[in-house]
Amino acid sequence: MTLSPTTDTVDTTKAKYSRVMLKISGEALMGDQGFGLHPPTVQRIAQEVKSVHDLGVEICMVIGGGNIFRGLSGSAQGMERTTADYMGMLATVMNALGMQSALEEVGVFTRVISAIRMDEVCEPYIRRRAVRHLEKKRVCIFAAGTGNPYFTTDTAATLRANEMACEAIFMGKNGVDGVYDKDPKEHSDAVRYDSVSYDDVLAKRLKVMDASAIALARDNNLPLIVFGLDEPGGFRGILAGEGTYTKVQG
Repeated sequence: MTLSPTTDTVDTTKAKYSRVMLKISGEALMGDQGFGLHPPTVQRIAQEVKSVHDLGVEICMVIGGGNIFRGLSGSAQGMERTTADYMGMLATVMNALGMQSALEEVGVFTRVISAIRMDEVCEPYIRRRAVRHLEKKRVCIFAAGTGNPYFTTDTAATLRANEMACEAIFMGKNGVDGVYDKDPKEHSDAVRYDSVSYDDVLAKRLKVMDASAIALARDNNLPLIVFGLDEPGGFRGILAGEGTYTKVQG
């Protein structure tokens, strides 16, 4: 399909943030399947991203690879850890390409930027070039994690968010609308936090991000917004100052 740039000026004052990182898991793309990508689910998420992009917000994305291959799981089953992690990185590239296709179908210019060079399918990571893409209102999907084993896509999302000068990281979760004191799927009396500190997340071992990602966000004073990805309009609503979510901050 042929995309044509828009010349309309968007009022960015409607959004709380002007540049954000959206982090979602690979499992979020599975829908009700047990593996792989579910095209209608990918298309629904693309529409959510487009609705925020239409506010004039500059969007970065990092997508996990757990719907295809999870390095830690492979390692636990006897595979050499470094090899397993590289396989997981390649899975994130596949998810990024799928999301790019869905976004461009709805008219959003998108670039997949990989930490591992594969020039035939995506761009290599060059920070200044990525920043320029964002300034041109292109969505940037950062794939292949940090390019190093032993680091999760949570850490990659926090790293890229800092490098891109994002104002917040949005963590899209399936089945939950924020951070709880215990798993709400297993405990009916679980209590959701409206706001929680980085240190409390680490001390109480709350399931938000892995510890290294939380520490990196804390050290750079980068807030995390945890919300329900399966709630229609949730991403846009939070950018407009509405909706249900938990904010992790200092």
